Amino acid sequence: MLRTGLFLSLVLTISYSDSILAQQYAEPLADTGCVQKDLKGLARQALNRPRKKNIQRSGSILLVPIIGSNPATGFMVGVGGQAAFKMTGSDAYSSFSGSAQFTTKSQMIFMLKNNIYTGGNRFYLEGDWRYLVFSQSTYGLGTTAPEGGLLDFQYHMFGIETTQDSLAQPMKFNFARIHQLISFRLYKGIMAGIGYEYDLYFNIRDEKLAIGPVDTLLTSHFVYNVVTGFDTERYRSSLVSFNVTYDTRDNIMNAYRGYYATVGYKIGPDFLGNQRTSSSFDFEWRSFHGLSRTNPRHLIGLWFMGHITRDGDLPYLILPATAYDQRNRNSRGYTQGRFRGARFLYGEAEYRFPISRCSGILGGVVFINATTTDNPLLDVKLFESVRPAYGAGLRVMIDKASRMNLAVDVAWGHKSFGFYLNVTESF
Repeated sequence: MLRTGLFLSLVLTISYSDSILAQQYAEPLADTGCVQKDLKGLARQALNRPRKKNIQRSGSILLVPIIGSNPATGFMVGVGGQAAFKMTGSDAYSSFSGSAQFTTKSQMIFMLKNNIYTGGNRFYLEGDWRYLVFSQSTYGLGTTAPEGGLLDFQYHMFGIETTQDSLAQPMKFNFARIHQLISFRLYKGIMAGIGYEYDLYFNIRDEKLAIGPVDTLLTSHFVYNVVTGFDTERYRSSLVSFNVTYDTRDNIMNAYRGYYATVGYKIGPDFLGNQRTSSSFDFEWRSFHGLSRTNPRHLIGLWFMGHITRDGDLPYLILPATAYDQRNRNSRGYTQGRFRGARFLYGEAEYRFPISRCSGILGGVVFINATTTDNPLLDVKLFESVRPAYGAGLRVMIDKASRMNLAVDVAWGHKSFGFYLNVTESF
């Protein structure tokens, strides 16, 4: 399934100068002694506009029009942008991105995201702000869904042949999100943080739900929320989070080496507006392992993440699900929200390598991932079913200073296909 819109070929990149950037990008990148180049440099050469001497860049801004189409949104148009920069006194790159999209299915998507290191790396800000007028199918809880799930049983009761597509449960809703975390440096690479996470779903329309004297069809969303005592048309979660993070990556957007590990605890007391007190435990691990002493772009990246929530603590759409991370990148090969459960685990391994013999402009990736969730209503336990996916991708170096890549990926999962076009790596 297509998840991300296609970018127009027009790309406008604006760079600004600073004295922070060292000469690390002038070092030979491969055994041949070649130096990393980027798309902006090639465009500058084609336009016969040589770069001014003695100017070193510490950031870039990428603006792209968006045109695309997928089953969930129909035809879409919009604009997206990302800035990569270094704060004064910081040796780490920060990023700020946003997009606005409009679709032929009357959907609107607005997103702002920030990953910012302040001067001296004393503070780290991580934010995810969204507003959506949206539609999305759900398939039930657990990685066995919809096979053997609620709708499967009901459809066979009425003698109707089922397929995976026919078991999709389309929904429409409005969604608002404010997630903001601030972390404080404790020691080299170690930070402790506190944050606030607010998610609101309203105007929920469960399109397959039918409750009547003759035609009755209960959806997974309806049954779960009724059983656990949540409203079926509007609900929220309002959480305070506490995190400890270890981060030694050399670049947060495209790391060649280093580790990132974070553990967090979230609590949502009723006085913050929750229907009941909730709590959850989250963790994430990313590591990057070089395979060449002379070319850092030969590497293996590993990514593991998990969300553990108590049964019945959260409403259906707020439960952990595929592609619900900050950048909507996990579980490539499956559409957003395809697998959902109170306990959600994910792992991925990716091999990254250069393709261009000398310039380093083109690179590639191959990857494999796996997802598992549970469903307590049907007694489906974690690891009882694991859904793998695999894929490959092309990378185009847009800005060598910040290592900003244009990423094009294709992925295959269980009875599923995905095409992805993004700026920066998936993790």
